[in-house]
Amino acid sequence: MSRYVMVVDSTKCINCKACVVACQQRNKVPFGHSRNWVRETVDATTPLGKSFQPGACMHCRNPVCVDACPTHATYADKDGSVVIDPARCIGCGGCIAACPYNARYKNNVTGVADKCDYCRRSTPGQSPACVQICPVHCRVFGDADNPADPVARLLEGNTLVHVTPVGCDTKPSLTYLKRTVPTDWPQARRTPPMLAALGPAATTVKWLGGLALFGVVGVFVKQLVLPSAPSSHSEGDDRS
Repeated sequence: MSRYVMVVDSTKCINCKACVVACQQRNKVPFGHSRNWVRETVDATTPLGKSFQPGACMHCRNPVCVDACPTHATYADKDGSVVIDPARCIGCGGCIAACPYNARYKNNVTGVADKCDYCRRSTPGQSPACVQICPVHCRVFGDADNPADPVARLLEGNTLVHVTPVGCDTKPSLTYLKRTVPTDWPQARRTPPMLAALGPAATTVKWLGGLALFGVVGVFVKQLVLPSAPSSHSEGDDRS
């Protein structure tokens, strides 16, 4: 099983935003929204006096958005990515409120939550659009568990930086090489109490529904195996 990771060398970024536009076009992101971004920060240590930090969903190994979803539409896949199942999403916004990276939005066309999914739904099997379009190759995507993959080699031979909110170790898999600024922008957030309560309620309803279905199936099987005995009462026995 592959373990997909995106590695970013933000020192190469020139803030052309080709990654943002390519992502919007490939994934049909509605106007006014974006799945990824480039942060611009004043930085006196660089020749331009600014630093640029590309980013997107961090595909965390400890994703708080998963816990915030009452219908389990958001889940951590075995390949290391965090995914949204649009068929299960009810558009409640719990995951959007909980994400400390502000990496999610509600699609006003479909009515469900959306975010970076490595372009797996739009172009399965291909590298993400942001990786393909970057003119300076600051984004690299691949299988971290394959020693021959460029991503694995980058992770092995460099200083790695992860951006995490204070007081909440989300264990992001999106990795920056050597250095990146800023690192203090994500904010730990809480799921609204009413939405948090929906999770256990949804699980209870799911179990009750399963029990009810089990009961119906049980009655059906019983009728097949042990059909009801015919009534001993007949028209000939009817006396008035």
